[in-house]
Amino acid sequence: MRFGADQEGRIHALRHDSYSGNLPGGSAETASHQSELLYAGENRLVRQRLSELHLPPGGSMRAPGEAVGMLALECAMDELAEKLEMDPIELRVINDIGYDPEKGPQRPFSSRKLVDSLRRGAEAFGWDQRVAQPGQVRDGEWLIGLGVASAFRGNQQKPSGATARLDRGGKITVETQMTDIGTGSYTILGQTAAEMLGVELDDVTVKLGDSDFPKSSGSGGSWGANSSATGVYYAADELRNKIAKAAGYDPKQAVFKDGEVWEGDKCTLLGVVAAKAPEPIEATVNATFGDLSEKYAQASFGAHFCEVAVHSVTGEIRVRRLTSVAAAGRIFNPVTARSQCLGGMTMGVGAALMEELQVDENLGLFVNHDLAEYHVPVHADIPDLDVIFPEELDDKASPIKGKGLGELGICGVGAAVANAVYNASGVRIREYPLTVDKVLAGWAEQGR
Repeated sequence: MRFGADQEGRIHALRHDSYSGNLPGGSAETASHQSELLYAGENRLVRQRLSELHLPPGGSMRAPGEAVGMLALECAMDELAEKLEMDPIELRVINDIGYDPEKGPQRPFSSRKLVDSLRRGAEAFGWDQRVAQPGQVRDGEWLIGLGVASAFRGNQQKPSGATARLDRGGKITVETQMTDIGTGSYTILGQTAAEMLGVELDDVTVKLGDSDFPKSSGSGGSWGANSSATGVYYAADELRNKIAKAAGYDPKQAVFKDGEVWEGDKCTLLGVVAAKAPEPIEATVNATFGDLSEKYAQASFGAHFCEVAVHSVTGEIRVRRLTSVAAAGRIFNPVTARSQCLGGMTMGVGAALMEELQVDENLGLFVNHDLAEYHVPVHADIPDLDVIFPEELDDKASPIKGKGLGELGICGVGAAVANAVYNASGVRIREYPLTVDKVLAGWAEQGR
């Protein structure tokens, strides 16, 4: 990473080269992707390179690209702020930009709440208590430090179909090939149909994962909820029109609430409409997103704040607090969305402090390929976590005004931890994971 900035902190040159390995024919890690879009700067060089290695294949794991690249980018921003003697948040605010910096004003962001996320998070976290000079705050034998990083994840949209059906008993059934891998798809899609058709969530049955159902986006890339819910939204909207016509009402005037369809003072139970229809009323729609991605730069934004303690003798690192702000358009379900962010934040701590593959260079294999020797966080490693969702509706990202969320929760967390470790210890570590030996080596270099 290279930055060139003036004394006011405005970035004029940015370079990010990423190198990754994979089997012949495999793809490179898109670890410099976010550097194309996150900050301003008129002179830019962003590249990705692939080395062919005869190791087990590298594939996608949560937040491929940004989760890795931001480990470098957001630490480099922290270093730049220090050289400029600026607050790291103010440096990011100065370099905020409302459009794709590589395409120009003709391609604005669909929405961009980076600055708002930084400000909201700073207030909630108590950023004003941070001491810029490292190693100045103590709690007994522990050195205390605060760190911040932006959050960024590209927002992808995928065509997604669904069927919505009014069954004989007045209940609603939704069918789509979408999956639920523990991310809340059943809940979100049921809510979408229930709200559109004016029924309770218990009156909706969601069926997923059958290849006979309409093709959906599937889970991955943080596109699942927004894409599949858009398909259900349109299917439910078409079903509304069919129900209204079957009831003898004008679809444009019909109102759906409490299990009934209304037109003016007239109302009919959905169960009555279904019973009178010669066959179940259903609608199948395959939803697409048109040219939204061409007209608008698509991304979700946020900010991560971290407090760590570094033991002044042993160099042990403990994360004490984490606060994440996630601006991802309409939040379909705050409970399930928060769980997604908590999982991402936990994975970010693992990336920062624990996770590391060991390669046997003679045999060409990974030697720590189990959870006994490849360390990931457990409950005792994870402190108080807080998640904030700013109010945002993004109608340039989808008809239901949402954006991808799941992976936003990890992108930038590791860098926030690393920046906090530096603020606590005065040791700038540029190789993950941040382990005791690296802290002690840094102190030794400083003559401590």
